[in-house]
Amino acid sequence: MQPYELFIGLRYTRAKRRNHFISFISLISVLGMALGVMALIVVLSVMNGFQKEIRSRMLGATPHLEVVADGGRMDNWHSVFDKVISNPQVAAAAPYVGGQGMLSFGQNVQGVMVRGIDPAKETAVTELSNKVKFGSLADLRSGEFGIVLGVDLARALGVQLGQKIMLIAPQGQITPAGMMPRLKQFRVVGIFEIGMAPYDDNLALINISDAQKLFQMGDAVTGISAKLRDVDLAPQVAGEIQRQLPDNLYANDWTHQNSNYFRAVAMEKRMMFIILSMIVAVAAFNIVSTLVMAVTDKQADIAILRTLGASPRSIMKIFIVQGIVIGVFGTLLGAVSGVVIALNLDVIMPFIEHLFGVHFLAKDVYYINELPSDLRYHEVLVVTGVSFLISLLATLYPSYRASQTQPAEALRYE
Repeated sequence: MQPYELFIGLRYTRAKRRNHFISFISLISVLGMALGVMALIVVLSVMNGFQKEIRSRMLGATPHLEVVADGGRMDNWHSVFDKVISNPQVAAAAPYVGGQGMLSFGQNVQGVMVRGIDPAKETAVTELSNKVKFGSLADLRSGEFGIVLGVDLARALGVQLGQKIMLIAPQGQITPAGMMPRLKQFRVVGIFEIGMAPYDDNLALINISDAQKLFQMGDAVTGISAKLRDVDLAPQVAGEIQRQLPDNLYANDWTHQNSNYFRAVAMEKRMMFIILSMIVAVAAFNIVSTLVMAVTDKQADIAILRTLGASPRSIMKIFIVQGIVIGVFGTLLGAVSGVVIALNLDVIMPFIEHLFGVHFLAKDVYYINELPSDLRYHEVLVVTGVSFLISLLATLYPSYRASQTQPAEALRYE
């Protein structure tokens, strides 16, 4: 048999009140709780999706670990390569040559980051070969001076597959007229699309031997890139390799190279959780208002219950039940709607963009141009738990005030 406090509390919640304003405030409280919980779940899912998507795209285009030299020139790189590949956590490694240059096609000129790679080895280190939309990374053959461009870079230059462009390198020759940059004609053999503006706008790939000739590197390289079996162990592996290297060489992992970004995302996620929790807190204030007015409206009922032997603790429990019902209903409604929206965001957002004719994530401004979502159910539990706790705390003061009602005073004017 259920306790009478629970029975009366549920009855007060279901009953049609004489004061319709109390019912309206109760509805606002439920909707406020639902809105706050829904917003928290959706925003956290979107931020998780951003972090996961950008991490995936970064690791698809960049190596998990790099060994670089002071001055950007590594002469005896074969021994360094052997040390890197001998680590049990390193799945694959490849040398590369990096430098800056300018691409010219017709009247269009663009500054680029040039990366000279060995196509066969690079395929094992990064996923660049899978990102090539037109042509193939294998067409970067030594001595043929082929080049693979990012899709936005190719669009900005107005160049298409098979056309020839001019690559200008700052390293040049001294002439009576001064330092003259080196110019070399390359043929576009591929166009890739990673989906991140820093790469699609600014990266050009050429064969490593062609890059060594262009930048006058001889047999030297800029560094060694590596792919790890477990990307989360990158800092530990970098430390192990660093201890085997001379002082002029440095091992950098992907977490160090992008540490500022991931720290900023983590900080932003915490701040958004705190800020959006204020919505739940506002709804909790509405619960306080609802219960205060309910206590005032039920003064006579409280007095009768007290005269029948109900203790102050029992009166307090009755109104705690009433407040908890509002909080639980709002929290569950928000949790369900938040989960549904987070799981279907890839359908909802394009519909809204099409409906209003807007595009929320411009590719030239943001790292990615789609709104991702990564729903984590343990975070849903945390959000619902915090919301329930806030709603519970909101019931304590009004319920305590109800328990202090004096029967004689309450019935004096009845």
